[in-house]
Amino acid sequence: MKILLSDGSGVTARQVAGRLSESGHEVEVLSPEWLCLCRLTRHVRRAHRVPSYGADPLGWLGAALAVYLRGGFDLLFPTQEQVAVLSHAAGRLADAGIRTAVPSFEAVRAVQDKVSASATLRALGVPQPTTAFIGSADELRAWPSVPVFVKTPIGTATTGVRRIDSAAALGSCADELEAAGAFAGAGGPGGAGRVGGAGGGPLGVIAQEPAAGPLVMVQTVFAHGEMVAAHANLRVREGPRGGASHKRSLDHPAAVVGHLESLGRSLRWHGGLSADAILTDAGPVFIDVNPRLVEPGNAWRSGVDLVGALVDVARGGVPDAQPPGRPGVATHQLLLAVLGAGVQGRGRRGVAAEIWAALTHSGPYRGSVEELTPVSGDPRAPLPVVVATAMMLARPALWRQLASGSVAGYALTPTGWDSLLSTAPAQPRGPAGIPPPASPTA
Repeated sequence: MKILLSDGSGVTARQVAGRLSESGHEVEVLSPEWLCLCRLTRHVRRAHRVPSYGADPLGWLGAALAVYLRGGFDLLFPTQEQVAVLSHAAGRLADAGIRTAVPSFEAVRAVQDKVSASATLRALGVPQPTTAFIGSADELRAWPSVPVFVKTPIGTATTGVRRIDSAAALGSCADELEAAGAFAGAGGPGGAGRVGGAGGGPLGVIAQEPAAGPLVMVQTVFAHGEMVAAHANLRVREGPRGGASHKRSLDHPAAVVGHLESLGRSLRWHGGLSADAILTDAGPVFIDVNPRLVEPGNAWRSGVDLVGALVDVARGGVPDAQPPGRPGVATHQLLLAVLGAGVQGRGRRGVAAEIWAALTHSGPYRGSVEELTPVSGDPRAPLPVVVATAMMLARPALWRQLASGSVAGYALTPTGWDSLLSTAPAQPRGPAGIPPPASPTA
């Protein structure tokens, strides 16, 4: 098949492109930048320039559909936050004969922003750390303990998450959010008091206490509410902006996957659904939900084909549920590890040590397989790592620009999300079949 990816900038898109190409498909991508991560691989035949997605998702949609129809594609594969606008325009896509796999917009609304996602998890009894909706700057200043994570409704790759470690920093955060209009008219989860009417996204923030334990990344694929593939892996080493440079497939994923299966079934989810959880001594607590597929490389190495499952769902099928993958499979993303050396302040020596360990398969690379830029049969694959390494050796602080560049290409902004909400048909309050919480308390 000839498949168009909705994004060519991020690591998920790069992993998906490799898997699709190895399965015999022709892959092309959309990107607002001429030079994107997916250009630097033999697995992608062409990258099409489209407007930036974040602030104008409907403008992006028009350009994307034009590319799809001109190019004679068989399937549009959602690899990033474009899921939101594709869901919003599901009827338009169906009328044009465009095949994809996205949930209903009602379901997306239930988890797209962090305020609504927290309320949805609470309504379903999915465990979270101690969490509260904060509707004013004074409430935030009065939060009783630190450290605390403060989360704005819309934000990708930790851009909407701040860790606050002191009362003074909490006050400064409250002042900054108040000045930015984060609380004006806030009325609780779902934005009932939003200035401008019920169409706008929620105002206010989430305050969440830290949880102790390793982070688990969970990825699933659903067909009309039935889970057909699932995987969970530990984040062994952290990369830039909360990502994972090293992963290991989880030994006993059922307890974590079961909660996400419950969420997907309740929302009658269709397509990819992912989440992050912390494995505490008392069990998993969920800290983030992503209405899309996230980084399927470790799953594939473990024996779970999330990409193939999503292709089958997009083609209209309901594939048989896949068995769990092998536990203990180690994978890494050297590009993120190099950038992570800058995040962690290890400087040039840290960058050089990372490259040496990868080349000698020592330390954290012993027994681990590259999941982002495997070089076998792909001479262009090492280029992103080579360029990033050279830039980091010249100036380690450049990790910020390198890490944020791809996120800017696909991240939905608050303005963009409001534009979708304001033009969507009226929806019931709360996710499908789930009554909204009675109050925004913890």
